[in-house]
Amino acid sequence: MALPMQNKSKHLFRFIHKFSSPRRFLCANASPENKEPPGGGRVFSGIQPTGVPHLGNYLGALENWVALQNQYPSVLYSIVDLHSITQPQDPTQLRSNILDMAASLLACGINPEKAILFQQSRVSEHAELSWILGCLTTMPRLRHLPQWKMKSKQKNEGSVGLYTYPILQAADILLYKSTHIPVGEDQVQHLELAQDLARIFNHRFGNLFPEPHALLSSTRKVKSLRDPSAKMSKSDPHTMATITITDSPDDIVFKIRRAVTDFTSEVTFDPETRPGVSNLVTIHAAMARISVEEAVSQARGLDTGEYKKLVSEAVIQRLSPIRDEIERLRSDRAHLEGLLAQGTCRARELAAPVLAEVRHRVGFS
Repeated sequence: MALPMQNKSKHLFRFIHKFSSPRRFLCANASPENKEPPGGGRVFSGIQPTGVPHLGNYLGALENWVALQNQYPSVLYSIVDLHSITQPQDPTQLRSNILDMAASLLACGINPEKAILFQQSRVSEHAELSWILGCLTTMPRLRHLPQWKMKSKQKNEGSVGLYTYPILQAADILLYKSTHIPVGEDQVQHLELAQDLARIFNHRFGNLFPEPHALLSSTRKVKSLRDPSAKMSKSDPHTMATITITDSPDDIVFKIRRAVTDFTSEVTFDPETRPGVSNLVTIHAAMARISVEEAVSQARGLDTGEYKKLVSEAVIQRLSPIRDEIERLRSDRAHLEGLLAQGTCRARELAAPVLAEVRHRVGFS
């Protein structure tokens, strides 16, 4: 049955109000100004909400993130929950993991006054730009990316989201006209896709996106405590393989005491022939903020068992304040949600005008 005109107007008003409320979009009045990155460039990086980070995340990425927010005038760090659902997620656990990650980033030293910290899925421009860029990407280009090759083999066949997530990753970067991207060596090819897409879009629709440059971390990769040939990972089935940044001192001591090493008593740094003890040297040097040579020097006269105690002390000393701060932040869920909401507002102020320009150039408006 057709609605009378007056009822139609009321119905339309309720619909618009529902889907443009601050709760849904937070920043409906984002500035229309197309803000260019400041002279020193703009840094963007993202991390999946897998809960509390582990030691490898901290040394490989987060410690560098803290430094970058003091070096660049514009920095954005995103909790990339859209990326996380390429694997099945429990919705309740995902909500908890997002806040745990926010608490962890803040406790590690991310300053929301210096860096924009936000939840990716709350900025809908990411998904829309991803679709547009996907229409500029070929399937053979995606098939050659290492992440798809590795994960699709593990799963026999991966989801469409897993296949196309490098395009979303490119959209994350280009949406903010990012100029510098901190990446590990295993992500360089994905950054090259973002560079390619910037060139393709600029060639077809006129110059808009800068080509982002990689910021390779100088931190050595932290290996699994149980299999030093593999990197430390939360997905490792062995519970003793990974140190999380909220582990208790007793847990840290126990895990490091059980770390795989060879039978040679002297501590040396030789990743090729002695990967286990070399991994401990890497951890010790990074956590004590000393060179590998200094770490080996401090180990002189100690056997590997005694050296493990020294490594444990260095890890505990660095992680204890972080663990305490995470617990404090976790106790105030509303505060964490408020900080992410503020970050989302600031991110949308940058994202909305860029996407508006993209839409205009493509012909949508």
